[in-house]
Amino acid sequence: MKVALLGTGTMGAGMARSLLRAGIDVTVWNRHSEKAKPLESDGATVAESVSDAVREADVVLTMLFDEAAVTEVAVEFLANMAPDAVWMQCATVGVAGVGRLQARAAEHGVSMVDAPVVGTKKPADEGTLVVLVSGEAASIRSLAPVLDAIGSKTVEVGDAPGSASALKLACNAWVASLTAATAQSVEMCRLLGVDPALFLHAIDGGPSNTPYAQLKGGMMIDDDFTASFAVDGLAKDLGLMLEAVQDARSGSEAPTEMLQALAGLFGRASALGHGSDDIAAVVTAFRP
Repeated sequence: MKVALLGTGTMGAGMARSLLRAGIDVTVWNRHSEKAKPLESDGATVAESVSDAVREADVVLTMLFDEAAVTEVAVEFLANMAPDAVWMQCATVGVAGVGRLQARAAEHGVSMVDAPVVGTKKPADEGTLVVLVSGEAASIRSLAPVLDAIGSKTVEVGDAPGSASALKLACNAWVASLTAATAQSVEMCRLLGVDPALFLHAIDGGPSNTPYAQLKGGMMIDDDFTASFAVDGLAKDLGLMLEAVQDARSGSEAPTEMLQALAGLFGRASALGHGSDDIAAVVTAFRP
């Protein structure tokens, strides 16, 4: 199997290395080629152009920032894909975005699988992402070697592209909520004169504890915002969540108050200069 992976940022680079460890032939491309070059030492071929990357690939995997970036690249690669090649679209682009990308794929007779992933840098590096998939059953089956290489679990959501992306938005809403709630408690402790480490100690071992709260809470206490999932990425996703909920409830008032509050908090953290930092930096939005 030959895979063309387009987008070698934090997630894409880890996914490429996981594919290579599984013995899959991988060609990578990135708009800023210096981000792709290090993957040569892992065994990847670095393509100079999108067309060169996809021409002989069985699978074209897109892991770019947003719908606009994917669309820009798709204009070039869809016309150059090999016959029977499958487009595995992993970027978080929202429900409506998947629909628009699916329409572009259909114009070229290309089968697209909606395949967003749950996980951050470490699972991408280790090949332990959770992959959410929806699309034609035959196309999903053809992706088995890729799914096995990059993920510890595959969740099949349905046969309609967009279903997997809807589930991804729900998962990221949970991540946003947990992270912001942890930040609120950490900063509440500081404000009230209590060591915030005692908050993590108090919930540890109890039913309200989560490994995620311990991880992100520790980062917040140490002001360690080394990025595994950037603030601006989650802020973008929160906008997609609001759009999806409002579209689904057209004609009636959608309950978006919590999503709006989360969008405000992560937006504030970005405005404070933490857009490229880890989402643990949302703690700064709670500080005076």
